[in-house]
Order: sequence, then structure tokens, then C-alpha cells
Amino acid sequence: MKILVTGSSGLIGRALVSFLTAGGHDVARITRGNQSGAESLVWDPDSGRIDPAALEGFDAVVHLAGENIAGARWTSEQKMRISDSRIKGTRLLAETLARLANPPRVMVSASAIGYYGNRGEELLKEESPPGADYLAEVCRNWEAATQPASQKGIRVAVLRIGIVLTPAGGALARMLPPFKVGVGGILGNGLQYMSWITLDDTVGAIYHAMVSDSLHGAVNTVAPGPVTNREFTKTLGRVLGRPTLFPAPAFALRLAFGEMADALLLASSRVSSSRLESSGYKFQHRDLEGALQHLLGGKN
Repeated sequence: MKILVTGSSGLIGRALVSFLTAGGHDVARITRGNQSGAESLVWDPDSGRIDPAALEGFDAVVHLAGENIAGARWTSEQKMRISDSRIKGTRLLAETLARLANPPRVMVSASAIGYYGNRGEELLKEESPPGADYLAEVCRNWEAATQPASQKGIRVAVLRIGIVLTPAGGALARMLPPFKVGVGGILGNGLQYMSWITLDDTVGAIYHAMVSDSLHGAVNTVAPGPVTNREFTKTLGRVLGRPTLFPAPAFALRLAFGEMADALLLASSRVSSSRLESSGYKFQHRDLEGALQHLLGGKN
């Protein structure tokens, strides 16, 4: 296939491009930079700059671009950057694809399980209502921005991605240094659910969504076994062969991270993967301990 990818320099994007090119697909990247070459296109979502002619003739578009939600403390300015980078970029891309003479058959667009907000032990499926916090609002508007493409008749799959596990970056990479020296511990009371997925399965799910004609609309992109933070902590400590005796109280997390602590560290999201599984996707990593053993090479 001929595939266009936004967000190709991010954690998921880099892995996806490597996977697709290794599989023989023709991959083009759309970036904000000044890269040249047939494989790189340039856009500027803030100013609405994009070349529609360059987007003609792709079989699929994978849209992953967006400001890192955990990259900086959530000031008003940072929250605006997070929101605008997702909503403006998605709307510009979807509207441009909708106007093409030869649009792609499918658009796979990222979203996040932050859509659901803090929901305790409730099992969350795609039809569950959104949460009411800032991140839920961002996700709701992010997903709605794909509508011009779906109204054109392009099949749009919106992947609500969970906590992506890889030692190469993201949440797990940040956890490893304290855990490896034996000062890791639960966050808050540890009862909040964490819906996770390995990077390999994230890439696999994206590809599955591209080629599965039955998949459209929201798709929870998480492993089948969500766990509490307490379970995650004990499992990671066991895989690393380290104690996990140093909890981080909720008040300390809020002091350190502000609003981000409640949304990313203390919120509980117990998310179901049933729709992805019923569509035929076969997970490489279904249980947390096996996933961490694979990612970390056993005890360190």
C-alpha cells in the first residue's frame, strides 16, 4: 500500500514507519519541518498550510501527530498547545482529504483512553460516555475533528490508545530508573486501573485497523488485561527483581505535576479490548507479566 503517516517522529510513529517499510509498503511522512525528498511532505496545522495535491493517491493515512501530553506541566499555554495540536491538525487533514479527487480508502486517527476520564472500576467500552475533565474534552473534540473525512465516505477508525509500554520511551521508560534502584512504589492509593498495551501491539493494531474493512469509529486500543496501579507496581518490581516499598502519595504527585497528576497518574480507566479482539486482532502480549518479561528481557 501507499501510506501517509503524520507524527512519524514520535514513539509510535517511528515504530510504525519501520514496521510498514519492512513490510514493503510505500510510506510517506508529513512533517512540520523542512525535510526534503519524495518521502517527506510539509504542513503547518497552526496556519492551515498543506498541499492538497501532495495528498492525492494514498491508500491509507495514519494520523498520529500531537503535542506530548506529558512533556511539560499543564499551564494554560501548554494545555492550549496540547488541544490545538490535535484538533487543528486533525481537522485540517480530514477536511483536505475530503476534498481530494482520489482520497484514501481509510484514515486511522489516534485518540486516547483519556476520553473516558476517571471512572473507577467501571468497565469502559466504546459506547461508554466521555468523561468531564480537560483530557476527556480534548479527546472528544479530537475525535470529532475527523468527521469531514467520514462524511466524504472515507472509512475512519479512531484508536483510543492506552498506556503504551516500551523501554524506548513513554511511561515505562520514566518508571524504570527508580524501580531499578529499588525506590519504585504505588501511585496514590494504587487502586486506579491502568489500561496498557505494548508498542508492538499498538503498531499491530494500527495496521489491523488499516486493513480491516469492518473497523470504523472508535476502537479501544488496549491489551485484554487492565490492572490496578498496585498490581502493575508489584509486577514490574517482580520482573526487575526489585522491592517496591516507596509509594508516592497523591498530594505529592499533585504538588509535583499539578493537574496532570490527576489526569495521567491517579485517574482510573478500566478499558475493554473486546471490539478490537472481536474484529480478529490477535494480541502478541495479553498479560502484563509476560509483556514486561518480553520488554525487559527478564529480571535485571
